[in-house]
Amino acid sequence: MRKTLFRLSMIAFALLGMQSTLTAQEKTPLNQVVNTLKERISLAGYAQLGYTYDDAADPDNTFDIKRIIFMAHGKITDRWTCDFMYDFYNGGMLLEVYTDYRILSGLTARIGEFKVPYTIENELSPTTVELINCYSQSVCYLAGVSGSDVACGMTSGRDIGAMVHGGLLNDLLCYKLAIMNGQGLNIKDKNNQKDIVGNLMVNPLKWLSVGGSFIKGTGHAIADSEITGIRAGENYTKNRWSIGGIITTTSFSLRSEYLAGKDGGVKSDGFYATGCYRMLRNFDLVASYDYFNANKAVSRKQTNYIAGLQYWFYPKCRLQAQYTFCDRNKGKDSNLFQAQVQVRF
Repeated sequence: MRKTLFRLSMIAFALLGMQSTLTAQEKTPLNQVVNTLKERISLAGYAQLGYTYDDAADPDNTFDIKRIIFMAHGKITDRWTCDFMYDFYNGGMLLEVYTDYRILSGLTARIGEFKVPYTIENELSPTTVELINCYSQSVCYLAGVSGSDVACGMTSGRDIGAMVHGGLLNDLLCYKLAIMNGQGLNIKDKNNQKDIVGNLMVNPLKWLSVGGSFIKGTGHAIADSEITGIRAGENYTKNRWSIGGIITTTSFSLRSEYLAGKDGGVKSDGFYATGCYRMLRNFDLVASYDYFNANKAVSRKQTNYIAGLQYWFYPKCRLQAQYTFCDRNKGKDSNLFQAQVQVRF
């Protein structure tokens, strides 16, 4: 981690020094190279920091860091790009590295590590998702985002593989079709089967998108799951599907999906609806209903009711405050209070 920070610092100082030296000179070949790099490489990043009180946790209140993200996008040619994403928090972790090549209009090929194109919500950036916890219970479990499915582990919703994607008929139809390891973040496949992932969204109106997605594959458990009974080292059926839509207007947005999965012989399903209403200039009211049943045979249900406010104090930067009531079918109900500041450049 220290070596990574040191190297990035040295690169930044070198570029700043190079730029200041060249400003007083006429254009040179080196100056042209620097200008070309500026045009073809874009850097971005964000941090999310906050406070959490959870009466179901121990300790039950803490200041916390959610993410410290650095991103780079490189334009190699008019058809060929490369992307990189790294999280500096908690020891550091590579999140994404992939390259895209546009074969034809409406057909682009990708290879590398990237977000699995399953569900609407999984592919959204935490900087745009309205909730401090980001994703719904069903997306966290079925897309492997949080590690709540211990057999799958914490993948942050990402995997290694190849994909074709694009938009057709002036983006009336947007599609993604991928073949992926199915094992998750920064890990080689642990069996000989691959996951097939598909996503299709239809945009009939400027403010409306509807569609669905699926995963068909075979998982390899990395730990024993008390919910499904699957044991570490076991290969098991891992199928998922979803259907949902998005409404987006100037003052209101609503995102909703129904998701279902089957791990071995255990079926699960969930539903969420998250809305955001612009009350005043830069002030939003946020509300969400989030239901998930991890094992339909034994009714392993939990429903979260969420309400909160967010204030955009600068483009892409916001303050958030939210309350969540967790209604558990099995176990004690709980209350969750959260506050977060997001800064992005």
